[in-house]
Amino acid sequence: MYENILLPVDGNDDAAEILHHVGEIATWTSATVRLLFVADTTRDSVAVVENTVVDTLVQEGEKVVEEAGKTLNSLGVEYTTDVVQGNPAPTIVDYAERYNHDLVVVPSHGRGGVSRYLHGSVSAKVVRLSPVPVLTARMKPDEQLEFPYKNLLIPTDGSAEATTAADHGLELAKSLNATVHVLSVVDDASLGPDIRSELLTEELEQVATKAVDQIVTEAKTRGLTDVIGHIGSGSPATEIQSTIESNDIHAVIMGTTGRQGIDRILLGSVAETTVRSAPVPVITVAGNS
Repeated sequence: MYENILLPVDGNDDAAEILHHVGEIATWTSATVRLLFVADTTRDSVAVVENTVVDTLVQEGEKVVEEAGKTLNSLGVEYTTDVVQGNPAPTIVDYAERYNHDLVVVPSHGRGGVSRYLHGSVSAKVVRLSPVPVLTARMKPDEQLEFPYKNLLIPTDGSAEATTAADHGLELAKSLNATVHVLSVVDDASLGPDIRSELLTEELEQVATKAVDQIVTEAKTRGLTDVIGHIGSGSPATEIQSTIESNDIHAVIMGTTGRQGIDRILLGSVAETTVRSAPVPVITVAGNS
């Protein structure tokens, strides 16, 4: 599925796990990995060394991509490196699109602490802005990234954006021969106990069921046989987390936007919450990907 993977790196000492995970994906799909360091122009990094003006962040970046490259080289992964200047999040997004990458991989948090710029806020911006699918992995000491993914979760609200993400997820599942779990959540937290709320709840349940059935049917059309549908109720982010834990999910594939208004089930904020909290990789897909 993936031929060109973009992996921004920032010199975090605990990046080995994400490097190995990207290496596994690249090996599986015979992809080339581009290691990118963004010298943050919002920081003062210019210095004078022996009467020569130098950018210390650019110099640091050269060392960072070289060290990361050694890890990928040890894994037998084909890679290239680049160091550019700019504001990290928009620069990463622009770079991925400009050079035709089909996957961007970013950690949502550095293992053992917040990395220099690949922290939650930058990752969230990349997820929101990127027209290229983004794989976000939360790096924590008690969590390991597993590949190949055996169980995939596709949350949906039936919107066009969710359908686009589901298409990506089903393609990935077929490539990996993985089991697909399809989840739609009835977000009834804001509905009151009156008659109108009961009618709205019933309407939401119908929307959720239709959304799940649509993807389950499409999955079987593509030859996927292990497909399980789930209907939840309550907070979408909480239901996604619960489904991950109860079904040994290895990765989540979801859209970054969804239905608007009274029938909303998944919104961009849910994707961002899932990116921050999920103990497994989350692949977010924009509606126009």
